[in-house]
Parts: sequence; C-alpha cells; structure tokens
Amino acid sequence: MTRFIFITGGVTSSLGKGLASAALGALLQARGFSVRLRKLDPYLNVDPGTMSPYQHGEVYVTDDGAETDLDLGHYERFTGVPTRRSDNVTTGQIYSKVIARERRGDYLGATVQVIPHVTDAIKEFVRSDLNGEDFIVCEIGGTVGDIEGLPYLEAIRQLGNELGREGSMFVHLTLVPYLASAGELKTKPTQHSVKELQSVGIQPDVVVCRCEREIPLEARHKLALFCNLRPRAVVQALDVDTIYAVPSAYHGEGLDDEVCRHFGLDTDAPDLTAWDNVTACIRKPDGEVTIGVVGKYTSLLDSYKSLAEAMTHGGIANNVRVKVNWLDSEIFEGDGTVHALEDVNGILIPGGFGERGSEGKIKAARFAREHQVPYFGICFGMQMAVIEAVRNLAGVEKAGSTEFGPCTEPIVGLLTEWTVGNRVERRDTDSELGGTMRLGAYPCVIEAGSQVHGIYGGGEISERHRHRYEVNINYREAMEASGLRLSGMSPDGTLPEIIERPDHPWFIGVQYHPELKSKPFDPHPLFTSFIEAAVAQSRLM
Repeated sequence: MTRFIFITGGVTSSLGKGLASAALGALLQARGFSVRLRKLDPYLNVDPGTMSPYQHGEVYVTDDGAETDLDLGHYERFTGVPTRRSDNVTTGQIYSKVIARERRGDYLGATVQVIPHVTDAIKEFVRSDLNGEDFIVCEIGGTVGDIEGLPYLEAIRQLGNELGREGSMFVHLTLVPYLASAGELKTKPTQHSVKELQSVGIQPDVVVCRCEREIPLEARHKLALFCNLRPRAVVQALDVDTIYAVPSAYHGEGLDDEVCRHFGLDTDAPDLTAWDNVTACIRKPDGEVTIGVVGKYTSLLDSYKSLAEAMTHGGIANNVRVKVNWLDSEIFEGDGTVHALEDVNGILIPGGFGERGSEGKIKAARFAREHQVPYFGICFGMQMAVIEAVRNLAGVEKAGSTEFGPCTEPIVGLLTEWTVGNRVERRDTDSELGGTMRLGAYPCVIEAGSQVHGIYGGGEISERHRHRYEVNINYREAMEASGLRLSGMSPDGTLPEIIERPDHPWFIGVQYHPELKSKPFDPHPLFTSFIEAAVAQSRLM
C-alpha cells in the first residue's frame, strides 16, 4: 500500500520545505521503506527553464530531460532516488493539460472549472507513475494563504478524504520566531498559519516548527492546544550547521516516530550512522581548500545550489573543508586584474547564459592555465576555456560564440540538430526558449588513456545536459593546436563533451552538468578529483 505525506508551509517562504521533505524521505528509507518525493509548484510558468536564476534559483535537470525546481536536487541527494519528469508539476502544466482536454472535447460540453477539473488534474498527477513505493512525500510549493496555491490545497484535501487516515498524512512546516526585544519565542504566527490551513479543510497531523532557539515545553503545549494536536505532534526543527545534520536532528525530535505512529507502523529505529559520519567529516575535516567560483549569479547562491553541494561532497571524499569564494565574473573585465584568484587552490567556472561576464570568465580560464591552478569548466565554463585557448594559443583572435551575436570565428555555435532516442530534434534561432535546449542524460565516449578516463574508471558515461550552444567540432585542429585534448565525445563523434590539457596538473572542461548527480554518500568522481587536485595545489602555496 502506498501512503501519501503532504508537506505544506506557512508564515514565510524559504523555511526549507524541500529539505524537510528530503530529510523525512531519508528517515523513512533508513527504516526500510521505499520512498519517492514530488513537488507541486503553484506558479504559472510551465517550468522554471526560462526563469532568471535570481527569480527561482537553479534549474534542476532530470535524466529524462525535465527542467524542474531545485528541491528535486535535495530529494536526489538525500535519498539517492533518481527524480523524473513526473516528480514536478506546475500550474502552467496543469492548466495546459486542462485546456487541451477542453479543446478536444474531453469534458463533453461541461463548464470547465477549478473544481473539479483543475483539482482532478492535480490529483491525477499526484497518483500517477507509481511503482509500488511505500511512501510518496509530496511537497506543496509556496505558503499557505497564497492565492496561487488554493487549487493545490483543495486537491490534497480531497485526496486526504479519498485515501483516509491510513493512506494520507498532512505535515505543516512553520516558523516560530524569536523576538529579541521581547526576549521570547512567539507562537502566534504558527497559530494563524494552522488556522488558515484549517479554513480550507485541512487539519495538520504534525506541525514542524523552524526555530533558532529551543521551544519551551509550555510553548509546545500552547501550540498543540491551538493547533488541535497532541504535544508530541509539535516537532521543533532547530537551525543546524549543515543540511546533512537535518535527518538526525529530525529523528532526535521524533518526526519519523510520529509518522510511523500515525500510520500504525512498527519498525526498528533508523540506522543513521552514515549521516553522522558525513556530518562529522564536515565539522572536523583534516584540512581546508579554497575554490574560486567565477560566475554571474553569485549574489543569489541558490543559483548554484547543486554546484555548492557537489563541492562539499568532493571535500567529504577528501576529508577537507571546501571554502568557496563566490566571484562575479564582471570584476575581471575591462582593465581589471585577476588578483582575486591568486590565493585560491582551484578555479571553477559554472554554467550560464548570455554575454554578460563572459570576458571575465575567459580571463579567469587564462589565469588558471598560465598559473597551473586546477581548473574545472562546466558547460559555459568549458566553452570559455576553449575560446581562451584558441584565441591566445592557436592565433584565432576573433574566436567567439554565436550566443553573443554574429561571429567571425564561431568556436561555439547554436546546436540545431541532435538525436534523442529514435527521434531527431531540430532547433533554430527563431525557436521558443522553453524546453528547446539539449536537456537530460546523454552518453559520452571517453578516450582511453586520457585523464578523465582514469577519473571515471571507464570509457562510457551518461551525464545530464542543459545548454543550447556547442563547441564547434570544425575547429578541432585549432583546439588541438592550442594544446587541448578532446577526450570525450558524443557517440557519433560530432559533439565535444570533455576537454583537458595534458600540459596542466588538472585542467578539465565538460559540456554537461556533473553536479546534478553528486551525492554526499556518492560524490561525483570529477568533483572528488578536482578537490584532490586543489589539496595538492594548497601544499605548493
């Protein structure tokens, strides 16, 4: 029997519903249950693919090519269960489906309404594409009280009635703020949030209270009284120093016990030794390295959430703390210097879109090459490293990318045709932006004897992509003349996937996004190797 846990949020956004969902999934796994996690996003966009990172943080890409919410990255990192297109839905997708059905006449002339047609589509999504999992943990985006979220709350209310208490549970995440002027924690915001939830017909079974200080027993009893709950169903969620401490912290407060009690499940306590080992490594490492990340969205670090976590995983694998210097690439443009990179042990240039900051990234790649600093270029970062090398070492001074406009020497150009399974995808400059990139998992063949072949320990890999432009294979001779080795290619040999410099201690660029597949218990080999090279570099400084 599949049981559904619906997680809502109140009081304010950014409380960490995604982390709470992922941590609860990890706890249920540790008790021997199979889990799947899903996210319902109330915004009207079809997906976050066309949103600015400043609006929504990073876009997380699944193997099957869906552009999804960054919380799906937390789901994968905490549970190891690969997410799919069917694990994230938006209001844009729901309404597109409902309108398409209305146009086909599927509703047999009925007046199409939010109830039942929109709510039915939401319920259909929640219950679709299941494989007999013990638990589906379903996070509702936004905050209770948002007008956009009302159809979702109504849909899960209906599901609660249809599934019954034996098949469903409601967990509400709220904030219990501390007012320094009053010298006490305030429960009123949580009371009002739960009252709002109750007004749409949902009685939470557990309230999880985010707080920066211990909630006194008296305050918990007060919350339980006003929220119509047993005191043990009011679970405090204190701030922790690392997100990987959340599962153990939630278990210590009895969250998973309360879930099992609700469903009448009698299981052994979870073994959280692996999580404790990870947090111990993060808290007491043997050393520290500094990585300079040269990006263009560095003022909102959620834009690079998976990247930051993957570097932490690389640090865990090497038992070191990874300190990240987030550097805006524009500071290196014009007459600016790259002195900010002089004290770093490694340089990483992540993915990005558009011309802004590109020359700064090219300068950073040149600094890494000339000063023998470990360099990791991801997607756009690989492309900038190729342009830098071809300009400065192969004499192609006008090397550039058609992403920035008409280009005399298009070292990087628009991808117009590629194969997905048994079909051919075609794009041009007039194509829509949404969902028209090379998205999802694609194979790559690694050249034997190359550095990346040794890092991966094999010659064939599959990695996730999200990009519209490719390194132009027609310039292979110029690239090789600049000292670059094209060590990874698409199976048909037309798309460069990996470049490296044999004359450099560690200089690798990849067209894909390896950070999307890294996990604390299974760090991605490229990040493990990159941080290892940074450790070696730190010993030379």
